[in-house]
Parts: sequence; structure tokens; C-alpha cells
Amino acid sequence: MNGAPPREKPHVTVHRWLTIADRERLLPALERIFFESSGKKNFSSDAERQAFLERWIGRYLTCDPDWVYVALNCEGELSGYLVGCLEDPAKTSRFADIGYFKDFAALTESYPAHLHVNIAPAWRNQGLGSQLIDTFLVDAARTGAPGVHVVTGAESRNIRFYESNGFHVLGRTNSNARDVVFLGRSLQDGKTA
Repeated sequence: MNGAPPREKPHVTVHRWLTIADRERLLPALERIFFESSGKKNFSSDAERQAFLERWIGRYLTCDPDWVYVALNCEGELSGYLVGCLEDPAKTSRFADIGYFKDFAALTESYPAHLHVNIAPAWRNQGLGSQLIDTFLVDAARTGAPGVHVVTGAESRNIRFYESNGFHVLGRTNSNARDVVFLGRSLQDGKTA
């Protein structure tokens, strides 16, 4: 034992998006957390910025609101979120604008569900991202989804985070002059890859 006191878990609660009565009030915070977490910071126009937001959050809020989760702190403020989808993105036309799904189509067969998770800077490294992922995985497994995946930059530090949550690197490709990796986690029979 290192003698350090155990870290207290943050006081947050995870909710499905559609169970929040006043969702509209959370949209500015959701957008702020998204852009704080994004690797892309500069946009040539407001239209380009909005298209980027739509690609990574908006389509999920519109098409998959049942698979959007928010973490609210004790004051009811947004601390983090997860957007997800159970459909295979390689077979779903609304994801056709994301080229790497063609390269990963063989993998998305077994790991069709996918997610994006982001946490406000003040709430990072406190287990909140894992809590959001665990909630999504339990719900996705209940539907019979065989597996879930994330795609991230091959050099991203979040790979360790996903690996600590049971994901394994299963594929790699180049997308827009950037290497990306496919991490998968099985949701069947307690397997993780």
C-alpha cells in the first residue's frame, strides 16, 4: 500500500439523454465539452465548425437519442457524455462520410456498436468515462449487440484508456493522412476481444 488515501469517486449520475426533461439546457455544455476534447481546434468558417459538430454529435442526437448518455454532477451540470449507435457504420449510409469504415468493414461485422465519449476537463481521470462506457455496454449487451468498437488516432493517449476498459486494438488504417486504430470489445460470453 502506498499510504495515499483512496480517491473519492466523483458525485455524478449517468442518465439516458431522453430521460432528461430539460435537455436543451445541456446542449451548450455538450458542445463546449466536445470542442475542448477535440483534436481539431481551427475551422475556416462557422459552417465547417457546425458540420464537424454534426458529424460527431449531431447525428447521434437526431438518429440515436436512445444511445446518448450524460453524466450530471450534483448541481445538475454536464460533466461528460457518451454518444453511441448499435448499427454497423460500414453498412449504414449516414456514416458513409467516414471513409475508414470501409477499411474496417470486416471488423464492424463482429463489433457493430460504437461510441464516442468525452469528459469535461475538471472531471477527467476520476472514472467518469469508464462509468459512461460501462452503462452503454450493459445496455448494448441487453439488446444482443455482439460487440462494440471505437476508432481513434494511432498515437492518441486515449488508447490506454480504452484498453483499461476492455478494448483491444484489432485493426489499423490510414485516414486523411492520419493513422487510426480500431479497438473492439466483445459483448458475448464475457469475452473482451
